Amino acid sequence: MDRRRYLTALTGGTVAVLAGCSGLAGRSDSSGTDGATDTSATTDTPAAADRSGNTTATGGTAAGVPQQAGDIELPVPRSELDRGAAEDAIPAITDPAFGTDWSDFSVELDSNERVIGVERGGEARAYPLAILNWHEIVNDTLDGPLLVTYCPLCGSGLTAERRVDDEETVFGVSGFLWNSDLVMYDRATDSLWSQIMATAIRGPKTGETLSLVPSTLTTWDAWSETHPETQVLLPPPASGAVGGARPRDYGRNPYAGYGESRRIGIGSEEYEGQLHPKADVIGIAHDEMARAYPFDTVTNEGVINDRVGDLPVVVTVDSGDALVAYERRIDGDVLSFEPAGEDAIRADGSRWRRATGEAVDGPHKGTQLPRANDASPMFFFAWRDFNPETEVYGS
Repeated sequence: MDRRRYLTALTGGTVAVLAGCSGLAGRSDSSGTDGATDTSATTDTPAAADRSGNTTATGGTAAGVPQQAGDIELPVPRSELDRGAAEDAIPAITDPAFGTDWSDFSVELDSNERVIGVERGGEARAYPLAILNWHEIVNDTLDGPLLVTYCPLCGSGLTAERRVDDEETVFGVSGFLWNSDLVMYDRATDSLWSQIMATAIRGPKTGETLSLVPSTLTTWDAWSETHPETQVLLPPPASGAVGGARPRDYGRNPYAGYGESRRIGIGSEEYEGQLHPKADVIGIAHDEMARAYPFDTVTNEGVINDRVGDLPVVVTVDSGDALVAYERRIDGDVLSFEPAGEDAIRADGSRWRRATGEAVDGPHKGTQLPRANDASPMFFFAWRDFNPETEVYGS
């Protein structure tokens, strides 16, 4: 189920925009405190207590009354959580350090390295996947407490306010998975949070959501070109992690080969659908409809003008190979876009940056296209798991 429909059902209101990083992930480390991932094995311990101390199969909210949100009942039953690793076996970064590059480190930050980019309060920062593959969570402060997450099993990123009940807190990796998705915990309440839905699924804050912050999953080269003053997260030991965890080999991808396989998550299940389960997609859900736009299809078409329900959208790829989707309606008028070079699209006499959706010239200069996606880009299987009735554009 997509987050927009989920939150509407839960709160009766609208939701904030989750900006484009790359989609759902999981906790598959079965190597203890080393933090390297072994995706060939898992140990599920249904009787183990979660951080809320609840060992029952169904759990309960703080008030002891289950909540219904669309087709998802909260709290998520303990039996639906898979134990991928011990709590904090993948150590979240809690004391991040930043620099202009990695020139003082033995490992090289390649220009094509994927990063999650965040611009906030006039500052820009990049969080390389070379670090997030090993740590998954960064507790940062950038114009306020900031939570940056990446889930390697599902290829998703999420950034949010690092607050629960308006109070700053620290998040860590619980070691649980839900639908192959990273499950986080917060130190303030010990609640468990679904990364892809940014929602507490067990514990005292069940049903509450995080305030999301726009971000972009792109290459280091593309991000630094558009944000020349950016700082980049430095690898441990420059950045401190939970428990003083030792540095990893940040030049090695612990998930090497996973993105090409048809195996899903930490088990042996293989997906047999027409579209590869690890195909990068950006998904849009609106009016009880959901549609996934595969990276290869979008790249081949260049610019896609489409509708999801009654929502007119434009989907494209920027120069850093980031999938982006915007609502193509301005002041009630629906625009039709066409390519205008690698970095821009054109409509109604203006050019708009693909990466940001902002008009850079013409009558609409300075106008920002609203994001059309509540969920970040992710692997197709992850989008499908949360949107089982999804359509696939072009199929």
